[in-house]
Amino acid sequence: MKKLSYLFISFFGLLFAKSALAVCPVCFVAVSSGVGLCRWLGIEDDVTGLWIGGVIVSLIFWTLDWMKKKNISFAFTKTVVFFSYYVLVVVPLYFLGVMGHPLNKILGIDKLLFGIISGSLIFLFSVWLNEFLKKKNNGKVFFPYQKVVIPVSLLIITSLLFYFIGCRNNIF
Repeated sequence: MKKLSYLFISFFGLLFAKSALAVCPVCFVAVSSGVGLCRWLGIEDDVTGLWIGGVIVSLIFWTLDWMKKKNISFAFTKTVVFFSYYVLVVVPLYFLGVMGHPLNKILGIDKLLFGIISGSLIFLFSVWLNEFLKKKNNGKVFFPYQKVVIPVSLLIITSLLFYFIGCRNNIF
């Protein structure tokens, strides 16, 4: 019954998602639906959080680039965009009861929040690594779609590590 309710919530969220009116509502519905679907499939929250964190950081960069192209800036632009995305994703998940269960923790932190933080840091590292590799190659990428392959690969590797080493063996 619990899996059925997660599936229902996931599909319900997808049914009422509006087509790209704004980034925030679409992101929230996608993330909420994705968390519900991942729980229904039995994927651990820390692994799900990795991908949510990666998506958040990606959206932050995308939004900042869009704002730069439109000449939109104000005091603390990067800080406001950064915190806005995390608040728009994490706070509703907490108030909906998806986060915050006392037995769903790694190192004293909620598994989903731990994953979001880890995924965010890994995505930031992948951006840095891509730029580093481009500098080493005179401003050119080493292979097509390097900018996409690096973060996705690092998130996949970390997901596998979390799944097989950490969560299943109760190392955390």
